[in-house]
Amino acid sequence: MVEPLRMDLSKIAPEAYRHYLQLEGLIGQHVDRKLLHLIKLRASQINGCSYCLAMHTDEALRDGEPTERLTLLDAWEESPLYSDKERAALAWIEEVTLIADSGAGKESFDALKAHFSEEEIGWLTLAAVQINAWNRLAISSRAQYDRAMFAHSAKERTPEPA
Repeated sequence: MVEPLRMDLSKIAPEAYRHYLQLEGLIGQHVDRKLLHLIKLRASQINGCSYCLAMHTDEALRDGEPTERLTLLDAWEESPLYSDKERAALAWIEEVTLIADSGAGKESFDALKAHFSEEEIGWLTLAAVQINAWNRLAISSRAQYDRAMFAHSAKERTPEPA
């Protein structure tokens, strides 16, 4: 059963919410957009966040991510559709998302080093922490994604036909 919105944190704590959005913008400047979609979707799958799954699937499709890669993301380890770099990032995102179980293990962290600089690993980790925070905010507030609410940002990213 879908519950109504419990609280609107953008109205209850607008300054804090604004800082979350600012951090989101910073992360977006430092992590490849297509990889960021995969990271956000994978963490949201694990956490069961319908808001974030809907939002980031919508964004990924608008940015040209093939449907097949999004559909197979839950089984990325068995799919040939992901690069070694993406696999390292996805393994790390899973470790950070499930940190109580995994402890963010050495093997996953070390696997990142073949594909990412120290700075990039830092930004990937911030991306993992950020999407997990968003998942917890959306789930606890019972927020529902409204595609029309974000239509303006899609238009800003979509190039005009030549």
